[in-house]
Amino acid sequence: MQKKGAKTTRKTRKKLSKKKKSSKPVVAIVGLGRFGKVIYRMLKDDFPLILFNRSKERYDEIEIGKETEIAASEKEIYNADVVIYCISIASFEEVISKHKRFFCDNLLIDTCSVKEHPKRVFEKYLKGTRARAILTHPMFGPDSSKDGFEGLPLVMDRFVATKNEYAFWKNYFKSKGIRIEEFSAKDHDRIAANSMGVTHFIGRLLNEFGFDETPIDTVGTQYLHRIKEFTINDTWELFLNLQNYNSYTKQMRIRLGNAYDSIYNKLLPERIDPNFVVYGIQGGVGSFNHQVITKYTADRGIKDYKLKYLYTTESVLRNLHVGSIDFGLFAIFNKAGGIVKESVDAISDYTFDIVEEIPTPIRHFLMKRRETDWASIDTIMAHPQVLKQCEETLRKKYPDLKQKSGKHDLIDTAAAARALSKGLISTNVAILGPEGLSDLFDLEVVDKDLQDDSENITTFMLVKRKD
Repeated sequence: MQKKGAKTTRKTRKKLSKKKKSSKPVVAIVGLGRFGKVIYRMLKDDFPLILFNRSKERYDEIEIGKETEIAASEKEIYNADVVIYCISIASFEEVISKHKRFFCDNLLIDTCSVKEHPKRVFEKYLKGTRARAILTHPMFGPDSSKDGFEGLPLVMDRFVATKNEYAFWKNYFKSKGIRIEEFSAKDHDRIAANSMGVTHFIGRLLNEFGFDETPIDTVGTQYLHRIKEFTINDTWELFLNLQNYNSYTKQMRIRLGNAYDSIYNKLLPERIDPNFVVYGIQGGVGSFNHQVITKYTADRGIKDYKLKYLYTTESVLRNLHVGSIDFGLFAIFNKAGGIVKESVDAISDYTFDIVEEIPTPIRHFLMKRRETDWASIDTIMAHPQVLKQCEETLRKKYPDLKQKSGKHDLIDTAAAARALSKGLISTNVAILGPEGLSDLFDLEVVDKDLQDDSENITTFMLVKRKD
């Protein structure tokens, strides 16, 4: 038995040359990671082998058999009749393009977990060479094959190999007890996205969730733990490659997400309160959202309803998602101010159905505490969108006053007005918002119609949970 870590010499290359004259093909394995070691374990007693791995430490992790040699260079790999690549999907094209100049009369076999990508790579780099290729995907790994290969599936596509060499390897794998499944590269990727792709995604999801064993785990739960363990034992790189190099996995993830949303929503009651419709709005009492929902319900004769004042769009959509409200309302766009940024930011995190878009003319009034002298006012406070809608007018009429928006719930102008009336913010602040706030919080109106656009139409969006 050769010592671990041995290198080939001129004498070794002569030995390899002699082996090529024998009835057994010389097989090279490129890559000795977790899966490369599985292929080595399968082949080592049946073929003369050449091993190549960039990291020399890998050779110390296996026993080098008497018919196994180590290639000293990439060129020596192609002294073999057959080259099996056990490398990552992401590095596959880099390796093949670099090795092309060494291709002889070789049969090349890939073992990637996707098939259309290596097919495209082979088509690109086999041109002008005498090399042929078989596409394979062993649907097993170190964990599932530790007790042998009996019954484990392997996908094969003859691709551009000869009939005889394809038959040889098909029969060899069968002799190991492996179950052969023949698919085109396209069919493989389509099917794999909805089998292996789902499994690896669910396994990673369970791990991210913190799915740990408990004393009361059922048999079904134990199966889930096995899925998690099988998938997280593979590298994160493999998971990324499975998801990103298969053109069908993106649609799989979308379908999986839609299925999750559908089941999640079915668990929530159709109505939070059977006696009332519950609306959650982006604003407090007296806000523009409050005005819009009041008019909306009155126009439609809706009397049995409740309101939840949620102040921000994120809060509206979060409450809709968890089932605390039946419908949500928030502003989305204004002709002068453009998109409502906080709404757009929140929308990216949630799914929902749009019930109706409600365009509404908006007027803006400036108000202060009655006992505060105007000369002491130094700041105008309002929602960022309100300040945008009044930008030019404020610049002309009140150039010396600072403009600010509150944080958290105080981003809502109505919440800011309430805070001003209760002395929770500086009395030197003037509020810019709906006229009704002056009556609600006993504020004095000092100016009106400060919006830059005389019509100033804002579109509000009424939404519900996705069906």
